[in-house]
Amino acid sequence: MAVNTLTLPAPAKLNLFLHIVGRRPDGYHNLQTVFQFLDYADTLKFHSNNESKFNLVDQSSHIPNQENLVWKALIKLHNAYHSKGITQLPGCTIELIKKLPQGAGLGGGSSDAATTLVGLNRFWGSRLTLSELQSLGTELGADVPVFIHGHACFAEGIGNIFTDISPPNRWYLIVKPDVSISTAALFSHPQLQRDCAPITADNWQNKPTTNVFEPVACDLHPEVAMLRRALLEYAPTRLTGSGACLFSAFETRQAAKEAQQHISEGVRSFIAHGQNRSPLIQTLTQ
Repeated sequence: MAVNTLTLPAPAKLNLFLHIVGRRPDGYHNLQTVFQFLDYADTLKFHSNNESKFNLVDQSSHIPNQENLVWKALIKLHNAYHSKGITQLPGCTIELIKKLPQGAGLGGGSSDAATTLVGLNRFWGSRLTLSELQSLGTELGADVPVFIHGHACFAEGIGNIFTDISPPNRWYLIVKPDVSISTAALFSHPQLQRDCAPITADNWQNKPTTNVFEPVACDLHPEVAMLRRALLEYAPTRLTGSGACLFSAFETRQAAKEAQQHISEGVRSFIAHGQNRSPLIQTLTQ
């Protein structure tokens, strides 16, 4: 094998806006959104072993291995290789080092799964194409394919049809209120807007945009509404994904830092820079 250890980031993402433009016959929602990555990430280390066994070391998330998206991604990729007749695969221990908050709308679990698929595929000789990896990712979660795609994009469908774009690389203050938001509760909320007018990849920056989950999340969780009002004192602020994180956009890191100093103690926050090329892809191509 070419390497004994491969270390890769699993970056966060932001939804710069998120619209629902209708429902599909299968019951899913048709979305429009813009994904941009952050230079803030979990870390996965792939260690070869001589036992032809697979292990996951995760001392941070406290998720049982069988429910962990990293483990599920490993099994899916292993089965995909077997279906191609590739059965002699080197053993590997995956070490997951969490940095991204869970249940935050930052795509942490999906990003971990994507980095597992991409990293193990590289570890095992890159036998699967990018398209095949994205197909496997779709089976793990709606946000997994964009992390494999690896470029900021205007996304449609269920969030899996991509048009590459290059939004401004702003500095973001990301703040997570101490709440747990149920995605299912948001999707089933009677006040959720499901009929946004469609926009296009080449005009989205000239159109009024929002995150349709934001007013519902603020209604269900007063802590989110209160924090949003506080952040709006300093910069444009929006919910990412289905929450719970809010992000405020700044032109400089210093401006973001100054706003961060006014955030209430006990609320988790960090500053990150927008990335139009995923840190995962940047690392792999270095």
